[in-house]
Amino acid sequence: MTGPTETPREGSLEAPTRHALDWKSPEFYAEEPLLDELERVFDLCHGCRRCVSLCDAFPTLFDLVDESPTFEMDGVDRKDYWSVVDECFLCDLCYQTKCPYIPPHEWNIDFPHLMLRAKATQFKKGERKISHRLISNTRMSGTIGSIPVISQAVNAAAGSPTMRKALEKTLDIHRDAHLPRFHTDTLRRRLDDHQPGRFEVLEAGPTRGKAALFATCYCNVNEPDIGEHLLQVFEHNSIPVRLVSKERCCGMPKLEQGDLKTVDKYKRKNIPELAKLVDQGHDIVAAIPSCVLMFKQELPLMYPDDADVQKVRAHIFDPFEYLHHRHKAGLLNTEFKNPIGRVAWHVPCHQRVQNIGPKTRQILELVPGSEIIPIERCSGHDGTYGVRTGTYAKSQKIARPVVSRVKKSEADYLVSDCPMAATQIGSELELKHGETSPLTLLKLAYGL
Repeated sequence: MTGPTETPREGSLEAPTRHALDWKSPEFYAEEPLLDELERVFDLCHGCRRCVSLCDAFPTLFDLVDESPTFEMDGVDRKDYWSVVDECFLCDLCYQTKCPYIPPHEWNIDFPHLMLRAKATQFKKGERKISHRLISNTRMSGTIGSIPVISQAVNAAAGSPTMRKALEKTLDIHRDAHLPRFHTDTLRRRLDDHQPGRFEVLEAGPTRGKAALFATCYCNVNEPDIGEHLLQVFEHNSIPVRLVSKERCCGMPKLEQGDLKTVDKYKRKNIPELAKLVDQGHDIVAAIPSCVLMFKQELPLMYPDDADVQKVRAHIFDPFEYLHHRHKAGLLNTEFKNPIGRVAWHVPCHQRVQNIGPKTRQILELVPGSEIIPIERCSGHDGTYGVRTGTYAKSQKIARPVVSRVKKSEADYLVSDCPMAATQIGSELELKHGETSPLTLLKLAYGL
């Protein structure tokens, strides 16, 4: 702590750290202490304003201050704090890329986790919208949406103006928001008979050479091709891949709603299965950055003393992070058959905050003649934020600079490791090849 004559440091010289979430404590949900902490942090953010360009949470906060009678936080009505909370979609970029006052700085600001605490408090009091709970229930929507006939009906409804108006009224889904298609031929059905390739299992860095694929709700039901392409690319690199036998949603959609009870429920289903696979010598991979982040960061912070959670954290990888470790050890297949040209690569927030560096770019750049143009800015989608009636327009506004960058790049391909972000960006563009996954692009380069 600083002495009476000292001023606080402008940023911390130590490596950033993150405190465990004390979410099981009653104090975590106590409203008055929460409001006191919101006021403290909001006041410090008001004095800094570095994060104004990230999302609408910060402009909302700064407008409240600037329009108050005192031009300071003491002039802002506490009931208006919740409007700031509602705009945060836990992308984590303020913590990772902008804020100079994160722990171990004495001001100890963790804006995303403070917003999570506020959302959890709202949820516990029953103040989160029922419609938001429903559209964040990926298990329910995936189960219903993958049933034959119903799947076709759901997809048809997504393209019907009349049905979209009804969805807007009942589920708060904006009539113009792009909705993912549902497939009856899910990834799990496609890989039901898959047997991992018989390869020599070789370690490389922290990777052990055989992987278990956590399918994820989205890749299982909405984008099964991406999961298949991951498997093909890995086995082309002599990495045997099996599917995780049983899984539930990773919990990220529920975390973003503050529904920590359901996050805990999913954790109790997933972690024993994943920990068992780790004990059998498998690494875990998933094609959706948010799912990897959930097991790599959020669950370990919720369960710092759970050995199995920490075990999974140490052995779950982003697919391109995994392939990069193989490349460093000289084990990556670099015999590419097709060019990929100029590629605009959108870097998803939930991949950036894993602190793994631009591994997707580094692998795609191995393809002869490729040019990878990274775009490190939020797409504004975040699962439900990009489709809800109240936030759809703001989501499009956040995405606009990314769309502009892609247009200026004149790229042959637009890719994003997050398929939802790719769709959000691509829907505003006329693309020669459409938007796609970098795993699909790598498969194309290999000529698989």
